[in-house]
Amino acid sequence: MTAVSISISWETDADLVVVGGGVAGLTAARTASLRGLRVLTLSKGGATDTSTQYAQGGIAVVAPHGDSVESHVHDTVVAGAGLCDPEAVRCIVEGGVDAVAALTDLGAVFDFGRDGEVSRTREGGHSTRRIIHAGGDATGAEVQRALNTAGLPVLFGAAAVEIVTGPDGVRGVIAVSDKGFGIVHAPAVLLATGGLGQLYACSTNPPGATADGIALALRAGAMVSDLEFLQFHPTVLFTPGGLGRRPLISEAVRGEGAVLVDSQGDSVTAGVHPRGDLAPRDVVSRAIEARMRALGTDRVYLDARALDGFEQRFPTITASCRAAGIEPSADLIPVAPAAHFQCGGVVTDTYGRTIVPGLYAAGEVARTGLNGANRLASNSLLEGLVVGERAGAAAVERLGAAARIDSGVYFGGVAALPRADRKLLQELMTENAAVVRDGDGLRGAVLRLVGMLSGGEADETSESVQGNSAAAIIQDLEDSALTLTARTLLLTASARTESRGCHTRSDYPDPREELRRSTAVRLGPDGRPQLVTDGSDTRPF
Repeated sequence: MTAVSISISWETDADLVVVGGGVAGLTAARTASLRGLRVLTLSKGGATDTSTQYAQGGIAVVAPHGDSVESHVHDTVVAGAGLCDPEAVRCIVEGGVDAVAALTDLGAVFDFGRDGEVSRTREGGHSTRRIIHAGGDATGAEVQRALNTAGLPVLFGAAAVEIVTGPDGVRGVIAVSDKGFGIVHAPAVLLATGGLGQLYACSTNPPGATADGIALALRAGAMVSDLEFLQFHPTVLFTPGGLGRRPLISEAVRGEGAVLVDSQGDSVTAGVHPRGDLAPRDVVSRAIEARMRALGTDRVYLDARALDGFEQRFPTITASCRAAGIEPSADLIPVAPAAHFQCGGVVTDTYGRTIVPGLYAAGEVARTGLNGANRLASNSLLEGLVVGERAGAAAVERLGAAARIDSGVYFGGVAALPRADRKLLQELMTENAAVVRDGDGLRGAVLRLVGMLSGGEADETSESVQGNSAAAIIQDLEDSALTLTARTLLLTASARTESRGCHTRSDYPDPREELRRSTAVRLGPDGRPQLVTDGSDTRPF
């Protein structure tokens, strides 16, 4: 890797740098600030350019009647297909009620039923109605709005380039903004960057979901685990030729009674799972893929015509459907699976700590043990709130640690990071690492990616990055993060020679008990992802 010298245009100090402005990042920032820490949040986009903003379904939290912590834990562990950490699941589920109360104190408003109680719906994999929601199907937007009112300092249009560490752990961040390259001296950094949806041609994720946190963590010496478990949401609005971020049709629509049918009007999930259309997402996505292959079609349908008050209950979905020329009260809604949520991520404990002192992660980017091999619906906002709050509090432990970066620091940087062409990479992953995979496809994808990086299909970056705009540099950083994450995902998917949760191998259709363990990865001395095979504990504690 060639050293690249850059000039530093700005410097600042903080006790905690939060990278990402969604539910986990803002919750952590608020918590740390209330404890007296100087917090700076870096956000690539605007105040609402987050996955949180687009979350429709709601927050899974134990209901006061007819529900229990034990029931929610059980549903989560069952959905996780043998790879959840039951202690972590319980720890996070138990924190749900207090986390929602704190959000309500910030001004978040949830929907109420006619009985005056908070309204709750049921989604796939849940045994009861425990998901609270806001604005019908705009829960994420309400959570984002409430957290944005906290008034904390956020540097918009800024990205983390590199996390700098020393003998005592994290020392700060090299960042880039419209002011040029800068240094934030800080003893603690929290990654809350969201997921990796932009690895695929179609995704429910916003454009900024480019796996930044995975790459930053790996390059800082942290471990990632279980990236092969990528959840594909079963019901994303289908439009011919549609690419990029696609609107999802919330699981809550099926929870309220809509049914999945194929082009011939037959049920898609009948006989597949006892919970039918409300089976865990991996089950429903596989059923849809199998039916589409059998019929030679590229979509199935959601029949919501019998639902009363659809527009009032699901205003966001109604608007998306009408924009595509579909009237939910009269028409079948065409749907197909699309990339939605990474169940693995940066290995942390339930307080966001990684194996690198001072480096924390929370939200979708983190692997706490909650999700296992398949996330239970609406547990994502729950995890972001609970672990975000705990990570913000845990960062206090880093006060007093050495936190100065030499302004003449060596910078491997943008020009030295391998990057594949994004469109070609998305096509590669969509074709070979989607809902159903096989060994030949995965091996071929690895070889093609290596060829892209060593041949003419890799993007070239000038050795002089100083004169480039911040937007151009951030795009290069995103492409390098996607490339490294693709290599990691293909490595772990190839190594997992079984089907489990949302990782399905057609050549290994059954789970294997000897593989009921997580797959951890670190960067090797050559900067390439390598499986951790020496028995190292993947936990940071």
